[in-house]
Amino acid sequence: MQWVMASRNSHKCREAAEILAPFGIALLSLDAFPGAPEPPEDRDTFEGNAIQKAESARDFTRLAAIADDSGIVVDALEGAPGVHSAYFAGPGRSDDDNNRLLVERLADVPDDRRTAAYICVIALVELDGTVRTFTGETRGRILRSPRGSGGFGYDPFFLSDELGVTFAEAPAGEKHAVSHRGRALRALAEWMTGGKK
Repeated sequence: MQWVMASRNSHKCREAAEILAPFGIALLSLDAFPGAPEPPEDRDTFEGNAIQKAESARDFTRLAAIADDSGIVVDALEGAPGVHSAYFAGPGRSDDDNNRLLVERLADVPDDRRTAAYICVIALVELDGTVRTFTGETRGRILRSPRGSGGFGYDPFFLSDELGVTFAEAPAGEKHAVSHRGRALRALAEWMTGGKK
């Protein structure tokens, strides 16, 4: 079964493809479709942004499409950066810029209050326009300095409660097992292989 993922983020597409491959789903990225538009991601929820991106990709490619919107929600920052995680430090800014700003905002927050959650919503838009969403969440806390060289985004600063290491330190398989995106994708894959309703 061939789907398109409404993303040009190579890290994200590779991670999703690895998780979905055992379920017989081959995933193409938007890079395989020159001229595919990128919607503005201007909704105020992860779900809204994911649906917007998946619908746009389905309309352009005429394939069933999935899209994710994900981010980090920091309790001491009242949920920020949330849906603005990718652009926390401003449009066109790098992961390093976003991480620097996050650490600055948490400078005076004690370690026991630096709790956070990574949240991911996956939207599937089928060829007939049916929309389904699947959510994954994982808890941890934000460190004061980075650890590890893997992952992307906020991973070097996110210490996983379940793994006891940052997502940037964890081997890919261990990260996928507990990550927000892994959980959302497995919920989608499990629905595909057995629990369709």
